[in-house]
Amino acid sequence: MTQLTPEEIRRGLVENRNSPYGAARNAHAETLSAAAEATGDRQLFRQSLDVLIEAYEYSAERARMVVPFARLLQEYDRDPGAFDAGQTHSLHWQFKWVAGLIVSSPDIPVETATRWLDDMERRYRLAGFGERAVRQAEFHLADATGDHARAERAITAWAAAPRDRMSDCHACEINTQGQFWVDQKQDEKAVEVWTPVLDGHDTCMEEPERTLAHALLPLLRLGRHDEARSCHLRGYRMARGNESLLRSIAEHIEFCALTGNESRGLEILAEHTAHLDRLAAPAARLGFAGGVLVLLRRLADLGHGDRPVVAHQGAMRTVDELYVLLHAEASEIAARFDVRNSNTHVSDEFRTRITREPLVDDLPLGVRVVPLAPTAAARVTPAAQNRPAAPAAPAEPFAELVERARAARRSGHPSVNALWKQVVARAEAGENLPGDTALPGDLLERRALTAARTGDPGAAALMMRATEVHTSAGEASRAAFTSLAVAGIATTRGAAPEEIRALLAEAERLAGSLDPAEPLRERRIAAAELHRIRIEAHLRPHAPDEAAAGPDADPAAGPDAELVAGLEEYVARYGRAGGGAPHDVADLVGEAETALARIAIRAGELERALALLASAAARQVGAGRPWDAVQPLSLQADVLAHLGEQDQAEAVARTALAHAAELTDAEELAAVRLTLADVLLRAEGRAEEAAGHALEAVHRLDRAGLGATDGARARQLLARAYAEADRIPEAVEVLHSALPDLLEEGEHEGVEARSTLARLLRGTGDFRGAAEQYLLAAETAKGWENQHAQAHFAQSAADALSSAGLDEEATAAYERAVELWDRLGDNPVGQVRCLRSLAWLGLNGTVDDAAAEGARALMEQALAVLDTAERPDHPQLRYERGQTWQQTAEVLRQRVEAADPLYGEDEPPAPLADGRRTELGDEAVLLWERAAAEYAVLGPDALDDRFRCLTAAGWLDHGRGRGEAGAARLAAFAEEFAEVPGEEAERLVRDAEQVRAALLR
Repeated sequence: MTQLTPEEIRRGLVENRNSPYGAARNAHAETLSAAAEATGDRQLFRQSLDVLIEAYEYSAERARMVVPFARLLQEYDRDPGAFDAGQTHSLHWQFKWVAGLIVSSPDIPVETATRWLDDMERRYRLAGFGERAVRQAEFHLADATGDHARAERAITAWAAAPRDRMSDCHACEINTQGQFWVDQKQDEKAVEVWTPVLDGHDTCMEEPERTLAHALLPLLRLGRHDEARSCHLRGYRMARGNESLLRSIAEHIEFCALTGNESRGLEILAEHTAHLDRLAAPAARLGFAGGVLVLLRRLADLGHGDRPVVAHQGAMRTVDELYVLLHAEASEIAARFDVRNSNTHVSDEFRTRITREPLVDDLPLGVRVVPLAPTAAARVTPAAQNRPAAPAAPAEPFAELVERARAARRSGHPSVNALWKQVVARAEAGENLPGDTALPGDLLERRALTAARTGDPGAAALMMRATEVHTSAGEASRAAFTSLAVAGIATTRGAAPEEIRALLAEAERLAGSLDPAEPLRERRIAAAELHRIRIEAHLRPHAPDEAAAGPDADPAAGPDAELVAGLEEYVARYGRAGGGAPHDVADLVGEAETALARIAIRAGELERALALLASAAARQVGAGRPWDAVQPLSLQADVLAHLGEQDQAEAVARTALAHAAELTDAEELAAVRLTLADVLLRAEGRAEEAAGHALEAVHRLDRAGLGATDGARARQLLARAYAEADRIPEAVEVLHSALPDLLEEGEHEGVEARSTLARLLRGTGDFRGAAEQYLLAAETAKGWENQHAQAHFAQSAADALSSAGLDEEATAAYERAVELWDRLGDNPVGQVRCLRSLAWLGLNGTVDDAAAEGARALMEQALAVLDTAERPDHPQLRYERGQTWQQTAEVLRQRVEAADPLYGEDEPPAPLADGRRTELGDEAVLLWERAAAEYAVLGPDALDDRFRCLTAAGWLDHGRGRGEAGAARLAAFAEEFAEVPGEEAERLVRDAEQVRAALLR
């Protein structure tokens, strides 16, 4: 291998400091250090050791830091004078890192660690540093060895010692101090100490990531579940994939295991499986394995011990196999610590951790995960074995259960399905009511309804058989119901119209033939008629789907006139105008009114829809079926919100939620909460409550197995609520988890999801991630007839790439956006902004003649776009014109100053002749004046921009000995606003006077 030159090594050291932390950076730093030592240049070698130590510190190989630090320490002891002030400070700072590593190594005796601590204290004292950092290191030693008395003394002395240049940052100190209070069983005190970090006030290289992870279990124990969920969503996203934060990753895995989110824990483990074998530091391996073991034990307890989980040591392992391997390895490490410490402190903590029981049975997180497959049986945990068994509730007599199920059926109560499920199960287990001749037909009916819900093709035959059995048993009313159900099933499975009409006719015949004394006769007739009206609409070609209607539906689709007429006649006949419907059909009339309201919404007749929905809800409540009022009320709230009636919409949505108390269907329960969440999001300051309702909706849908469909759309709303509540990282995590499902909804839905995610990612500072989503959205939109979306996404991607420092990629994206906007010809603002961005990217930090002229050419191209626009005097275009002149002037100023040793670099790009410098300066001042004049036309909205132009021109004049000219412009500006009332005018006058005075000095 060719030996590196000193210059190549120096360049490599700079590159290494700017590289991502991890194994690749470490390997590169090792190569550079070896090459530096080979040169014999001691200063270069010291620099390489410093780079290597830092690389190790923020990676999974922290334990390897000790050797290069010891060599650097030898270099210092050999010749302290060779270290400048910065290098001396860095050496002492790194002493803290090494002291912590030595403490966390079971193979280094306590006596040796103590000598390192003593040497650290001696060196700090000689260097003039205080004892705060030393006492902190002493606390770590005492805490790691189980010396609790010494730990308390050390933390007290640490807190009392004044801060100095060797003190850790506030965030790191707070992290450790909070952990101490957790160890003292004082969770509330710990969270109080951590608050500045949890709130984002105090941060550093690895904070708040570590503290967010530490706070998870204390917050759960305190019952502060929403905060714990937030810490997980925020913290895991920040820590994901960071080698130096694997112990924090393990805490997130443990959190998932103890909150009923085992699937989420498995996904996190799968993302970090490679690190099971790569961690070099024993303490880090023990910490990471501990969190994983909590999850594995929980999975085994739930009956998933045979589930293949991840690859480890060259083979795919099941939960039980991986548990055995990791437990043996971790126990061996803990035992080594015990030998070193002469106590069982580490093993005791390890055992306590991996035997923790869940703190919350089922904590909703809002993110999408693949649920665990059901298992045959869960394992009884030791804790459960020790708990006294609750006395078994006596079984309800079968006859009473059947009667409750029938009563629920008569009232339409939401519990009906669950009750009949119990009846069917017990009947299949052998229970019976010999004298109850109606029960066989009831059981067949329930089996047929279950089959219909699951799409079983045999459902219709089962229902026909139920009709026959009901008829034979003299249950004519039930036979009329099941006959009508047969027609409904046939319609669902797409039977021929003739067959469906024949089935409807039979159902109507059975209903009409019921004995006049039958209490349900009128209801059966009314139900059959309503079904016929709606099914006939379905059978007519091109009939609109009323269920698809919404406030934003296309009114051009038009209602089915026959359907509307039929429903209106039905409501008029059964609704008894002015008197309300009879109790036994009021809910059916409410259904008809709800159907009419949907059609009215589709036609844009929102006021008519509101009246129908209010009436429908009132009928359902009056009929004693408040749960059936939930749907019309939710739709009513949606329409009211669409009309801007926020208070009414919220009141109606809350009424719907109250009436939903007895609902059991997950979709219905989720829908009403999502309606309320959407209504709340339209009001200012209600995002937190909206997020709570959306989260509950997501959780119900996930538990019902609907996470990939309705759950994905609900997650969109939850992410929106989190974003409105300024909980951007949580919004990102939720929406990112739903993205694969949303992409399945169609191109437009996928593009919208990517665009929203990109905006959120920009809000977190993840510009690379944002650019990726914008580019993917642009790629999808490329094939659309309307190219505006592609142009918009290309420009947004370019902005994000530029913010990420990826200039080459940003340039390509801006050029593509310019091309698209130019082709479309209807967005001069977008085109101009792209051109200006290209101009600045072209300067690329070097403002020589070629770069300046290239930037100026792009600015002139932008001006040409504005001048040839359809309405060049539009205020927005005037503003963009002012911006372009202002930024062109800034380019010229930078060219002048880059060539001037007074302002520029030690080696300016190229000299400027005095005449050329004057020419460029005059042109810049002229452009600033021109921009200021354009802003003046725009009035108050552009005052700050106008003031900045006059100020910039004034300072450039001042640098050329013409301060009076700039002062005169500012004096005129101040005079213009001297008599204008208001704080804004006063501020501008004051600022202008200050700058004017400075220019005259």
